[in-house]
Amino acid sequence: MPAHAEDLVQHLAHFVARATYTGTPPAAVEAAKKSILDTFGVILAASGTEPAVHGLIDLVREGAGRPESSILAFGGKVPAMMAALANGAMAHCLDFDDQTPWGQHASSSIVPAAFAVAERMGGVTGQDMIAAVATGQDIFARLRCNVTWKKDWNLSSVMGVFAATAAAGRLLGLSEEQMVNAFGIATMQSSGVMELVAGTGGDVRGMYAGFSAKGAVLATLLAGRGVTGVPTVLEGEFGFFRTYFTDYDRDAILTGLGTEFEGAGTLYKLWPTVGTAHSHIHAIIQLLNENALHLDEVRQIRLYVGDYHDLMCRPLQERRAPATLVDAKFSLPFLVAVAAVHRDVKVSHFTNEALRDRHVLAVAQKIVPVSDADLDWKLELPAGRIELEMVDGRTFEKTGTGVPGNSEAPLTWDAIGQKFRDCASASVRPLKVDQLAGAEHLARHLESATDAVELVRLLAPRE
Repeated sequence: MPAHAEDLVQHLAHFVARATYTGTPPAAVEAAKKSILDTFGVILAASGTEPAVHGLIDLVREGAGRPESSILAFGGKVPAMMAALANGAMAHCLDFDDQTPWGQHASSSIVPAAFAVAERMGGVTGQDMIAAVATGQDIFARLRCNVTWKKDWNLSSVMGVFAATAAAGRLLGLSEEQMVNAFGIATMQSSGVMELVAGTGGDVRGMYAGFSAKGAVLATLLAGRGVTGVPTVLEGEFGFFRTYFTDYDRDAILTGLGTEFEGAGTLYKLWPTVGTAHSHIHAIIQLLNENALHLDEVRQIRLYVGDYHDLMCRPLQERRAPATLVDAKFSLPFLVAVAAVHRDVKVSHFTNEALRDRHVLAVAQKIVPVSDADLDWKLELPAGRIELEMVDGRTFEKTGTGVPGNSEAPLTWDAIGQKFRDCASASVRPLKVDQLAGAEHLARHLESATDAVELVRLLAPRE
């Protein structure tokens, strides 16, 4: 039993069951709306650029079932759980989804689960959707920044299922008791080892958010039907925290719960790669542009890396020339080479043909990681550093601070809108200008919508 009178699950359930739009701070409202548009855009891009999702979509369609919720981009309706699986898988597979200031991804689990439930229910207002997403983002961020993480579990899926459960449960109108049960049921799908993230050669790393989104819908629907959990599921002797983490800050998790929404700090990516690579990407682009350097003048590119950066460099030759699109987005030498060659990183740089770009591969061979313990990931990841050694003996060095999309340089609504349109242009099925304009306008003004699912209908394939 926990040492405290009430397990943390009781406090989280109390918060979710009473969450309202009017009680959500304006900054958290804006973050939730941005995350919804951003996630939809990334899903559209993934549908047309990541071949691995096609097998999953085929399987979901093959199972069919009651037509409750939409498979975005591809079209058709399936049971809500399976729509959450399909859309969640697409939401993360490009590694272009939003993240907390401390890393990890919440919305790729939250948004697919919330919209799957909303379609199943019907009658969900924009304000209710905003409150649900903001609630899930807050819980995710509170858990993320108040645990001692040994980098053994994949926090995005371990915690994402609770965040998505909070959002789906809020939409379903679950009582406090039912929310306790839903969180308990969700622990059955709270999992994911870091080898699936750090290892090479697999597709599932990109699709993990689908499992947490599906698990959340399942947990909330079961709780709504009277299935019970365990009221000490988070802090009990064999509970969530003791299973996954060496330590956690209970007081910090509870401080400001219900009034201060940590999801307000959500960050949105400018580049479709793992967020921990962005500082090195920013540094190489700035270094080359500011000094008018040409790559044929560069003898060696040294990447100064901490422990987590180093994961993206091993084994080095495989990271210089990744074999799969999923691996490419987690391979630091390849990503820096892409940025160096193109002075940018776009969705179009990640195709099977682009993986064989001889210019990028040649630059990647010049890249050498250099260990620097000062860059190890504690809570906030230190900015990466790059040093160029030129053929003529000159050296240039740059630290990647002020990264576009980070806290010090956040993306505006206009930037997120442009990203959404760029992503949509890569969709498996083309969308018309009026569809995109309507979706962007609705997301920006979602609090005025009488039906949040209109966003799904706006983006549905037109036959």
